[in-house]
Amino acid sequence: MVLKTFGWSFAVTALGLVAAVLFGGWTAFGIVAILSILEISLSFDNAVVNAGILKKMNAFWQKIFLTVGILIAVFGMRLVFPVVIVAVSASMGPIEAVKLALNDKDQYQQLVTDAHPSIAAFGGMFLLMIFLDFVFEDRDIKWLGWLERPLAKLGKVDMLSVCIALVVLLVSAMTFAKNAHQHGGTHADKAETVLISGVAGLITYLIVGGLSSYFEDKLEEEEEREHEAEEEAKAKGKQVSVIQLAGKAAFFMFLYLEVLDASFSFDGVIGAFAVTNDIVLMALGLGIGAMYVRSLTVYLVRQGTLDDYVYLEHGAHYAIGALAGVLLVTIQFEIHELITGSIGVILIGASFWSSVRRNKALAAAEGQSGSDEKAEVSSGV
Repeated sequence: MVLKTFGWSFAVTALGLVAAVLFGGWTAFGIVAILSILEISLSFDNAVVNAGILKKMNAFWQKIFLTVGILIAVFGMRLVFPVVIVAVSASMGPIEAVKLALNDKDQYQQLVTDAHPSIAAFGGMFLLMIFLDFVFEDRDIKWLGWLERPLAKLGKVDMLSVCIALVVLLVSAMTFAKNAHQHGGTHADKAETVLISGVAGLITYLIVGGLSSYFEDKLEEEEEREHEAEEEAKAKGKQVSVIQLAGKAAFFMFLYLEVLDASFSFDGVIGAFAVTNDIVLMALGLGIGAMYVRSLTVYLVRQGTLDDYVYLEHGAHYAIGALAGVLLVTIQFEIHELITGSIGVILIGASFWSSVRRNKALAAAEGQSGSDEKAEVSSGV
């Protein structure tokens, strides 16, 4: 079952890691491995959401999602999107960016370095909004209760996350301009670019969120119409054209899933710039991760259950917050890519370990409860 579901993912992992070693040695191997782990972890909740929706779709639309959908997810968002970001930031064509990355690494690296402040500002704002909206929401399950409880109370203030993000952006841009001026003004003209890029990242997040909400509402409307039609048909003793209704609802499900996948892949792609500027290594790492997300979705659907590691979503979002901070810091200061990658892995690993401990504690409590009940019954007899 596991081999059948994850077989293609294992194969892509092996090929991707070998390609990384051939492309850039063992350092590249480590970077690709870190990017793969980050993409899987950051998109874990995406797989859970996908599974919850995918199980409602018929076999045809499930197949469409797992074929056409994976082409959009892997080749569209994980491979093309990083190239587009670099091309736009460096003011060059996508094909030229790819050729430069493959044939002239030094010049490409210089262009990306020059464009990094705008990329970091855009990505930092996008990721920061994801993190803030998560920690400001009141949740039943809390990982770091001492921190999440007061933040949830603050989250009741409308638009607080947007206000905080804009304040952070202003401080970053002003600090960048001040430091650039003190060091001769070499990058002083880019302070405005940082500000504009950060606002663009914020707008992108709001647009993606709006599209997700729109398709979610349309999905709920279609499901409600389908239910009403079925109830009306039963009352009249007639049969309903289930295929037509299910097909329309499934179409909106498919669109909704693709928008969700795009929004979830934004954090992985943008966060990857905090680990490396090399689009080849990005493509390898994010492509491997995307394959596992799809395989995990299928696995959850076929198993009919969701994962019990409840703190992984928290760890993934804290990793997003850490990556957002790293990106904003790297506007002015250089941080080693392995360090930035390790921060996310450590946070996600800690949340996984906490989930395991929680599951063991719950199992022990249930076992103790069962023993107490048996003891009471025995004493009663």
